[in-house]
Amino acid sequence: MRYRYPVVTAVLLAWSVACADSGLPVPAPELLRDNWTAHWITDAAAPRNDYAVLLARKAFDLPEKPAKFVVHVSADARYLLKVNGQVVASGPQWGAAPSWRYESIDLAPWLQAGRNVIAARVRSYGDGGPLASMGRRLGFILQGDTAAERLVDTGTEWKVWHDTSTRPFTDDRGKLHTYFALGPGERHDGTQYPWGWETAGFDDAAWHTPKRTGLGMPKGRGAEDGPWLSPRTTPLMEMKPLPQPGVRRSEGVTLSPTFAPGLASFTVPAHSQASVLLDQGYLTNAYPQLTVSGGKGARVRLNYAEALVDDKIRKGNRNDIEGRQLVGMGDEFLPDGGADRLFATDDWRTFRYLELKIETGDEPLTVQNLFGVFTGYPFIAKGSFTSDDPRLAKVWEVGWRTARLCAGETYFDCPYYEQLQYVGDTRIQSLISLYVAGDDRLVRNAIELYDRSRIPEGITQSRYPSASAQLIPTFSLFWIDMVHDYWRHRPDPEFVRARLPGVHDVLAWYERHLDPQTGLLGALPYWPFVDWTSDKAWPVDPVLALGGVPPGGREGGSATITLQLAYTLQHAADLYDAFELHDDAAHYAQLAARLKKTVTEKCWDPERKLYADTPAKKNFSQHTNVFAVLAGAVEGAAARDLISRVANDSSLVQSSAYFSFYLLRAMKQAGLGDEYVARLAPWHRMIDEGFTTFPEIFSGTRSDCHAWSASPLYELLATVCGIEPASAGFATVRIEPHLGPLQHVEGKVAHPQGEIVAKLQRAGAGVKAEITLPAGVTGEFVWGGKTMPLHEGSQTLSWP
Repeated sequence: MRYRYPVVTAVLLAWSVACADSGLPVPAPELLRDNWTAHWITDAAAPRNDYAVLLARKAFDLPEKPAKFVVHVSADARYLLKVNGQVVASGPQWGAAPSWRYESIDLAPWLQAGRNVIAARVRSYGDGGPLASMGRRLGFILQGDTAAERLVDTGTEWKVWHDTSTRPFTDDRGKLHTYFALGPGERHDGTQYPWGWETAGFDDAAWHTPKRTGLGMPKGRGAEDGPWLSPRTTPLMEMKPLPQPGVRRSEGVTLSPTFAPGLASFTVPAHSQASVLLDQGYLTNAYPQLTVSGGKGARVRLNYAEALVDDKIRKGNRNDIEGRQLVGMGDEFLPDGGADRLFATDDWRTFRYLELKIETGDEPLTVQNLFGVFTGYPFIAKGSFTSDDPRLAKVWEVGWRTARLCAGETYFDCPYYEQLQYVGDTRIQSLISLYVAGDDRLVRNAIELYDRSRIPEGITQSRYPSASAQLIPTFSLFWIDMVHDYWRHRPDPEFVRARLPGVHDVLAWYERHLDPQTGLLGALPYWPFVDWTSDKAWPVDPVLALGGVPPGGREGGSATITLQLAYTLQHAADLYDAFELHDDAAHYAQLAARLKKTVTEKCWDPERKLYADTPAKKNFSQHTNVFAVLAGAVEGAAARDLISRVANDSSLVQSSAYFSFYLLRAMKQAGLGDEYVARLAPWHRMIDEGFTTFPEIFSGTRSDCHAWSASPLYELLATVCGIEPASAGFATVRIEPHLGPLQHVEGKVAHPQGEIVAKLQRAGAGVKAEITLPAGVTGEFVWGGKTMPLHEGSQTLSWP
């Protein structure tokens, strides 16, 4: 197959665009080209490849408050930056070599005439850290943008200290008996902590001169990737104080009925124990902030949970607390007896419920305040959906909270257990981001990271960044679908063009795994996952303990994955045609057609009128038939009949909350979009059970917050309101509503040129539509098989 590689744009231009996209200052040109003048620094007394906290500070004088003072900051693995005692930023943006990220920050608002202090708290995780961390050493770097700022470059004039007051904390989350990909909790020992170290008045005479470990270098400078740095491509995370959590119960301490942390303190006497259960009222991601006075010798433990559990570690209604306990992550704080001591964790936590457990020593402890500071990607909801069904407003609220909690420096599958960016989740998250927030920066970041994750064989890793490589070949196909989605929704041809070599390599891997004897995919290595299901027809591998694999996935002959490949091949053909690589496009289209024909010949069961999972025709699933419809192996009235039966046949292996996205997409493609609203019953049930975010699976879930279950946010706009691109880059729009039982809906989609607004009101068998399109955007409105053109601006249409 012939392939032409894309034109590479200038590195400096690309980096300047990345900085502009992040909303942060653009570095001086020489910093994107030449060696930096700042060094990476650490404390020689601190371990380089183990859990460690480094404190670094620089005191300096300014003759006057500057109008601008830009610096560029990074660390391995994470940092918290303060100026004159005030938090300025945290980072760096999660990533991996050879493009370790740095933030460009204007410190001028926090600086003053006279004495100033820049202080950084840096931490590395070691082997026990979160899998999302790709750090390799403990270090910090800060580079002044121009000569005026380079007096604060990191080097021997800084002071550093290995802070041993913070250590990993082994909590009782193991009692949940499930998979965690996060690092340990934290133990903060106030008796060893250098209180006030970030202020100008602190005496750092005993602190150490830093060990320099190399100059900062832009990516591509020199031959080794260790010190390579690239500008941040996404904005800084949102930080916002949360309302005070409410008290649900307490033991060992008497609280007034009006007590709320921060509004009234309470004291635990010496040699006593107390516990307080707090309820935020909804799930959130936040940095806990605990302020105490006194209590030297006390142990204060703060635990976090999505929901409470019974004595068999089972969750029930998320609002219930009777007969239930909190089991999960925890941190421990050891007060030194001082006044107004603020204990805050280095990493944020996910919780609805918090439990404060206190055991005092010889001194009483006063708890003055406890609240959270929300953090997450700074999405703003520009899109919206309303209707005459009030239940859908709650679906929208809970879905948007789910999407927000699963987005930070990267997308997450779930915030409490893993915080890893998986392709299967990310495709759905990306569509939500584009439609509701109109923000494509995290989407681009994810697509690019997956592209960089590809192994020499050609396929992407299934999650990235990740310190432990995981390979789910089917997710590589969904990565190509993500590129196709982005191409349809954003006018960004050069970014898409740059992905084509990766698309080619993934598809070449699959072509090498086609079985010439059967014409289907042969045995697939790694983990050919399709969907979570407990159905015995898709058994868990007894040795590897990996489930979710359809028959034929491991041993060969899977109609399910072969049809998924055909579905993706057609998307690849679209992309290659768009960039005038017509020979390659024709090859992919022909291969897709051949695979669909082969699956139909070998796996269609005329008696059951279904596609079987393999040519043996012993196992049947919704999944294989969904991909048959999505790939176009069956079309028109036949597709409508097939998917209608499949969606209602409980004898088939059923779609999970995740794969329901594809089931409902297939229903819409086959002309059954009006059934979408009725299919939201599982989401309504979860809300009735007290969920404030949507979980990983519909019942018996591990994670109470899983991004893929937020798909209704996208579908309420794309299916119910019917707003979708009609051409690449969303240059034109097609609006084909599927109102189902609804009488009135109003949807707003964030478009690259502005907003698309659709106000729809049933009028008997017809509809009245008020449509607004952004300047320069045209399209068509479809209802009852009839089409009417749409122009830019506002218009009112009526049928009949």
